[in-house]
This record gives sequence, C-alpha cells and structure tokens, in this order.
Amino acid sequence: MTMVQVTLEVNGKRVSHEAPARMHLGDFLRDQARLTGTHLGCEHGVCGACTVLVDGAPVRSCISFAVACEGRQVTTIEGYDADPVMQRLRAAFTKHHALQCGYCTPGMLATSRDIVLRLPQADESRVRVELSGNLCRCTGYMGIVAAVMSVLADLRAQPDAAVEALRTAQAQGRGAAPAVEKPLAFAGFTPTADSATQSTHPTTDPAANSAKPAAPAGKKEGRGSQIDGGFQVPFPAADVWAFMVDLPALASCLPGASIESHEGDRVKGRVAIKFGPMAAAFNGAARLERDDAAMRAVFRGAGQDSLSQSRANGDITYQLEALSPTETRVNVNLLYSLQGPLAQFSRSGLVQDFVRRMIADFGNNVTARLRQPAGQGEPLVQASFNPTAMFFGVLWARIKRWFGRGG
Repeated sequence: MTMVQVTLEVNGKRVSHEAPARMHLGDFLRDQARLTGTHLGCEHGVCGACTVLVDGAPVRSCISFAVACEGRQVTTIEGYDADPVMQRLRAAFTKHHALQCGYCTPGMLATSRDIVLRLPQADESRVRVELSGNLCRCTGYMGIVAAVMSVLADLRAQPDAAVEALRTAQAQGRGAAPAVEKPLAFAGFTPTADSATQSTHPTTDPAANSAKPAAPAGKKEGRGSQIDGGFQVPFPAADVWAFMVDLPALASCLPGASIESHEGDRVKGRVAIKFGPMAAAFNGAARLERDDAAMRAVFRGAGQDSLSQSRANGDITYQLEALSPTETRVNVNLLYSLQGPLAQFSRSGLVQDFVRRMIADFGNNVTARLRQPAGQGEPLVQASFNPTAMFFGVLWARIKRWFGRGG
C-alpha cells in the first residue's frame, strides 16, 4: 500500500499525517486527525452527512481523496466556534427542533451555512432545493428548512457586518479564508481535459472553447466519468449517418433535450433531467465535430443549472458500424464531468445505469424517427421523458442482474 504525507490546515491548525494514497478526506479527518464530528453515512457522496468545507466551499469528504486536498484549508464541525453564521444556525436549529438523532447535522449545518452566505434572498422553495443533497431520516426537514429561513429573515431585517464580510469574501472566490488573496481551485474529480482550460464562468457559447478533432469512439481522454454504450438500428449506415448529423432531428430523440437555436454545427438549448432527489435543467451550448468518411462524430457541450449553479461538460462520441446492408450499430462513448452540488451524483453506479438506459431509449427513438414516411413534412415531436418509468426500469434491470449473479 502506497503511503503519502498529507498536510492540511484543519480548523486553523496545521495537520500532517502519513496516509494511504487512496484514503478519503473523511477517513483522514476521523482516523488521522481524530476529528470524529465528520460523519460517514453512505460513503458514495449521496447522503451529505460527511460534508465539510474545503477552502470555504462544501465538499463531500467521503469521495474526495485526502491527498487531493494537500495544502488546503479544511473546516469541520469542530471548527465553527467563532463563525458568525454558524452561531446563528446552531441557535436556530435548536429553536426549530431541526435535529433529532444528529447524524446528518454536521453536514446539514455546513450546507445551511453555504445557503445563508451564497443565497441571501432565497425563498423556501430554493432552500429546499439546496438542501436536497443532504438526507435526514428523522426530522422530515420541516424544522431544518424553518431554521435556515429564520436565519435568512433575521439577516435581511438586521444585517450583520461579520456575515456580510463573509458573503463578500465568498463572492470574491475566497470562501472562508479572506486572508488568502488567490487560492488555487480545488482539484477534485470533476475537471476534464477540455474544461481545465475554460473559465469557471460559462461564456455565451461554452462549446466554442473546444477545437479538438473528433476522437474515435471509446477513446479515453481527460478525467471524469465515462460510460460506454450503443444501440442497433435496422437501417443502412448511410441513412443513419445522415440522421445522426442532423442536430434538430437528433435532439428530438434525446429525452429531456430541446434546441433553442441552431446555426450550422452549433446549437444552444436545454437538457432537463430528474432522477430521484436529483433534478436539474442545464442551459448551454454544444457543437458537432464530424468525420463523414469514418462516420464518426463528437458532440461537445457545456451548460449550467440555474437552480444549483452546477456546471456540466460532456463529450458524446459516436461511431457507426455497418453490420449488414440493412443493419447499423451506433457505438456511443460518453465522457462527462459535473462541478457543484450535483457532482455528488456523477459517480453513482445507479446513475450510470440510468444514463445507459437513456442511451437505449435514445436508440429506440432514432429507430422510430427513421421509420417515419419520407416527406411527411410534419414538425419534429420532442421525445417524451418519463422519469418514474425510467427509474423503475433501471431498478428492475439491476435486480435481474443481481439474481443472475446469484444463480
């Protein structure tokens, strides 16, 4: 087992310990730094119990490697004694009975602090959305929401100079460390080779920054989550290729996608998704890079969710393979990254199964569209999206695999 020396600033104190290279930050804080206030629940980045601050921003410590946080400033639940926002939140959580067993409370408080600083005008609906990544099995969330809303209301009625200073520091990208003029960006798991060169603020056309040639399907570039899939279409490869490079027609087959404008090989639009507690609507832009001779293309896109402020970058590489004169296989490789609150879901196996199911449904929609009579002249109807049916379809497929393994 490879051991490395990890040095962090934890709650204002230098902490240095030798740890396995693949030790998560949550385990490092609990086992090496002996700060057991950080709770580990699902250990998949979903429940939010392990949330801590890294350079002032909430981070899931159970899916962040300790070595990736080298030199960073980490704040755990033990480090908020002098924090003006946390003082208010602790009192509000007590007053509104916002905790019961207390297991989710450290992470819930960290997320609530971020809401108070980042969204001073948030209403109850927005607070609920922001808290949706932190799970509580006791309270029913009513008291938690009431506590956060009460702190926001109090600060609107009577601003606090200390809280305003923290808000200013966070808006300037300095998080909870105003003494640091320009901290480095947190190096987590989400950046891809493309996004590493982009500004953290999306441009009018985020895809315009990408100018790489189309890569073969299956080629692994950059970092992020990758999913391979594909589907077969009962039509000649030439017919399928002509359809797959028609961007409006292509988008009409992708559940949840819609195009707002289209010019040449560039589009702007929206992709709406919903999976369990995760719901987002990414507005952004994309471009298609095509190799007609090889019948290979890369659809590069980037967007931002207006609610969570999460950002997504993705490359969808697809290549056609003629199986027979009337049968074509479309091989698909999806490389994507998420940054922001929704990043907690990006590496979930269940979510990856969900994406594979979407690829299969996309293939069914392409087949159905190609079967429409030529010259029908009717406007393209957007493919419908039934998240409930898809969710249970994914679960059923996984259950069948489990029983198959058991046999």
